[in-house]
Amino acid sequence: MPINTHTKILATIGPSTATPEMIEKLVLSGVDAFRFNFSHGTHAEHAERLKIVRDMSEKYGRHLTVVADLQGPKLRIGTFKTDKVMLEKGQKFTLDMLDENGDETRVQLPHKEIFDALKVGDKLLLNDGNIELEVLKNDNYVAETLVKVGGCLSAHKGVNLPNVKLPISAITQKDKKDLEFALNLGVDWVCLSFVQSVEDVRMARNLIGDKAWIISKLEKPSAIDELEDVVKESDGIMVARGDLGVECPIQTVPVLQKRIVKTCRKYGRPVIVATQMLESMIVNPTPTRAEVSDVANAVFDGADAVMLSAETAAGSYPAEAVAMMHQIINEVEEDASYYSRVQLDKDLSDCDDMADAITYAASEMSNILPNMAGLITYSASGFTTLSMARERPARPILAITLSTEVARRLGIVWGVRAFANPEVFNDITKLQDTALAIARQAKIGKEGEYLVITAGYPIGVRGMTNLIYAAQL
Repeated sequence: MPINTHTKILATIGPSTATPEMIEKLVLSGVDAFRFNFSHGTHAEHAERLKIVRDMSEKYGRHLTVVADLQGPKLRIGTFKTDKVMLEKGQKFTLDMLDENGDETRVQLPHKEIFDALKVGDKLLLNDGNIELEVLKNDNYVAETLVKVGGCLSAHKGVNLPNVKLPISAITQKDKKDLEFALNLGVDWVCLSFVQSVEDVRMARNLIGDKAWIISKLEKPSAIDELEDVVKESDGIMVARGDLGVECPIQTVPVLQKRIVKTCRKYGRPVIVATQMLESMIVNPTPTRAEVSDVANAVFDGADAVMLSAETAAGSYPAEAVAMMHQIINEVEEDASYYSRVQLDKDLSDCDDMADAITYAASEMSNILPNMAGLITYSASGFTTLSMARERPARPILAITLSTEVARRLGIVWGVRAFANPEVFNDITKLQDTALAIARQAKIGKEGEYLVITAGYPIGVRGMTNLIYAAQL
């Protein structure tokens, strides 16, 4: 079973992969974490799929991660009298609140918040950015627009408003119901859509508490404007390139991706690169050369995980897509330049506290000393392990945590294999013996090689990493 790469694979479960047999195939092909998309499927279906994932975790002795992706606000137009209409460049087109079928001259836009925010000159994008409108007039119920880029338009297509911050909560009433259900199921991460500012993350934190960690999806320009604050307030970040490429000029997405990944690395937050990574494998057994390069580029950037969406949720070749992604990751990580490219330019003057200095020193020890097999982090909360992963050491990271819940959350973190062992946190004298036993269980290192171990005393206290030593296998 391929678990030898540092960069993790997050796969979306859907109709193509909802059976025990298919989920097992994905695990055996290299999946580390599963995304449950709450834009689709029923609660009963999600509960059944989560049980299958937990069963696979038990069967293969791995802490597979489960991510619940909330739908967020969906801004869509209404319906038309015909299947579709054609909007011509230069014509006028009206958006209004009337609950009536539209035509070539108007359509319902049932979102009062949009009308409240629109100003003359603002741009609206319909149908994934394929149609562009410019606002000519707006009276808070009716907006007259000019078609700048025309095309076919059909019912319920999405609406994007680049550079317009809407007075809409990131968490809808549907999301609240889905969130309560997901937390009761015991998901490990909650993915927050439509993040416009750091306040959206704080609101989610108030609802979620410590029941799960939060991934903020970066898909709005206003969130990019507050990038550092959003990253610091979140537990993880997703580069949601689909909507990001509609809301922002598409040519800026690669640069934004690198900027987001770098910022996440700076603050030790896991970062996932998502959307259209192997899109052609929805219908084809092999990807395009450009898609292979795209995945490889994310791995070279140092992303913690790369994500498959429709490729595994609805595609014809889900296991093949996972296997291909794993092969690409493996090829990149075996390149001689990989570790020098992903390791941060960091020296001791950058360290903020003792835990930061300890993890930096441990990473450097594992990189420069001979006969080093790997690193062991004792981390009750998981944050010391996140700090170690930020350094991107050239040796495996084994995390020994206080609980299964924390071990599962670490499943999408770069280079980490997590093990729950609550007993050792009650007795500091067992740290070395437990570390050696887990390294042997994980088949890390050979007899005579060394492990670099970090821990804290008093043991189990969050943020108290202050011990570092080497133990010989």
